[in-house]
Amino acid sequence: MSLESDRPAPERVAAAMSAFVRDFTREAAVHMDACIRCGHCAQACHFYTSTLDPRYTPIYKLEPFLHAYRRTTAPWAPLARLLGAEKKVTLGELESWQELIYDACTMCGRCTLVCPMGIDIAALVSRARHGMFAAGLVPEDLRAAAERAENEMSPLGATPKVLKERIDWLESEHDIKIPLDLPQADVLMTFSSVEIMKYPDSLVAVAKVFKHAGESWTVSTKGYEATNFGMLSGNRDWQHDLSERIIDAAIACKAKTVVLPECGHAYGALRWEGANMHGAPLPFEVLHISEYLASLARKGKLRLKPLAKSLTFHDPCQVSRRGGASQAPREVLAALGVDLREMGDHADAAWCCGGGGGVVAIKRADELRHGAFRIKMEEIDATGAELLASSCANCRLSFDDGAAHYKWNKSMQGLTELVAERLEG
Repeated sequence: MSLESDRPAPERVAAAMSAFVRDFTREAAVHMDACIRCGHCAQACHFYTSTLDPRYTPIYKLEPFLHAYRRTTAPWAPLARLLGAEKKVTLGELESWQELIYDACTMCGRCTLVCPMGIDIAALVSRARHGMFAAGLVPEDLRAAAERAENEMSPLGATPKVLKERIDWLESEHDIKIPLDLPQADVLMTFSSVEIMKYPDSLVAVAKVFKHAGESWTVSTKGYEATNFGMLSGNRDWQHDLSERIIDAAIACKAKTVVLPECGHAYGALRWEGANMHGAPLPFEVLHISEYLASLARKGKLRLKPLAKSLTFHDPCQVSRRGGASQAPREVLAALGVDLREMGDHADAAWCCGGGGGVVAIKRADELRHGAFRIKMEEIDATGAELLASSCANCRLSFDDGAAHYKWNKSMQGLTELVAERLEG
């Protein structure tokens, strides 16, 4: 059990409320008061639409956050406390909300996209997780992964030693060089533990692309893990530490660009929150691997053999909808010459795979996640496409698990691997 959960109940509630209050920026306060209870967000949520359970309405997941706001920060908070209009949040209530904040929200932002009042529900859920962590209310398997990332540099056991061993094996197996700990390079390449441990061909694909394009690059044992379980669990200190490792490694090798791997939340953590964690503008450019591939294609550095097949593309929520990079993979696919068959909801409007936000790491959430996954299966089958690809290893993991659960005859390929297979020469 975590140290937070060993404290008396009143202390845990107080810690949660304190964290909630700390996150009440002016923007958050406006959002708290703006909801008109229209229900649009419910129809946009894969967990609600797959269950029709009103508890999974996105804005409802913020009720403890809302109570804290009304008791402590809202303009009428002193009067509300005096009149008893806002009751105190109890530990039991926070415990009951744990599933809604962690198991039943991937922070995919589809609810945010459709909200007529512009409420960023996904960002508010992320902030609510700070309070839940402070109260010791993180699902144990998610917390354990975050703690391993903080202490061992990887949530899945891909320590620096394991990384070196994997690279040695891959270099020997595929006769390709994966430069490690170079003192200087133009590009610092990062990976996710999912790639290192489950999809190692992703590392080989990256090496082939860099060699083909003649790029100067390296991987650093000081900062290689791009997934940020500190952010997913709600521990801002761990989120800072995990981001700083990559930032420090990039500065040390004088990288002009940090390329993030096929991982959605890794993109959000460094591209959009990295400078805030660092406390200053980042002295390098941050690109998702799909953006980097697209830039190589625009520069004429990707010479590709056409892929004469039909393909549909699953957009990772944090790269596309939340990250604004939905066109990059489509540029790459156009360079490959594929027959792109878009799903009914794609790009910024794409449905989540159901495994983001750390949900795929929470075992008890499997049934809920599998139910939501049916949305993706139906949309993909409707395209009639021969191939399925994405640019997120976490989505790929969720798809593999969902396909095995339903005995579905589709498998997902990584975008970078697809490119590496079609390189001229």
